Amino acid sequence: MKKTILVTGSSRGIGKAIALYLAKNGFDLVLHCRSQQAQAEEVIAEIEQLGQSARLLQFDIANREQCAEQLTQDIDTHGAYYGVVCNAGITADNAFPSLTGEEWDSVIHTNLDSFYNVLQPVIMPMIRRRKAGRIVTLSSVSGLIGNRGQVNYSAAKAGIIGATKALALELAKRDITVNCVAPGLIATEMLDDLPLDDIKKMIPARRVGNPKEVAAAVAFLMSEDAGYITRQVISVNGGLC
Repeated sequence: MKKTILVTGSSRGIGKAIALYLAKNGFDLVLHCRSQQAQAEEVIAEIEQLGQSARLLQFDIANREQCAEQLTQDIDTHGAYYGVVCNAGITADNAFPSLTGEEWDSVIHTNLDSFYNVLQPVIMPMIRRRKAGRIVTLSSVSGLIGNRGQVNYSAAKAGIIGATKALALELAKRDITVNCVAPGLIATEMLDDLPLDDIKKMIPARRVGNPKEVAAAVAFLMSEDAGYITRQVISVNGGLC
């Protein structure tokens, strides 16, 4: 039986790159989006061209009830997942004195609360498989060193690191590894309005990364070869920190 991996936020950007990279490595995929259904279906078509199967779940990862309903129904129908990649997230940048309560709450709910919302319904089915499993969360360089104008985002991504390390302790004896990948500045639409020439001067590698480089790190942590790696944070940031 082929191994199936859920990747949240996989209709575009880093999530899409992760899904395609995993498909090339022989995994079946459960894609997820909140609103970009047409884009997600295009990713499914690309995965099927690679000879793997894929299906789509559509829900808001900040909504606990939606997560539980959709994920439980999918697992009841298709069986437990081999792995989960918690990738979906948002930003709402602002200087802290001007940061609104809505900007704080939306980022915390989507980026941090989703750790519980997505993983809590899938963990026990993974344990009951009595086989190796993999969980990879996506943090950020902002979660490691903070970033001006991103107090909310930095708090959420730092929280992801702590939650990942704690869950890894609980699941290690179950042969389920839990690790975190922390990207730096990656060439996605999130960088479209930033002064890239100035930013590159801050990065020792003198360039931004590309989504495939993040996907490669995730794919390794999902592989059988990574079975003795757990509770770790892998930075993909060109030496930024």
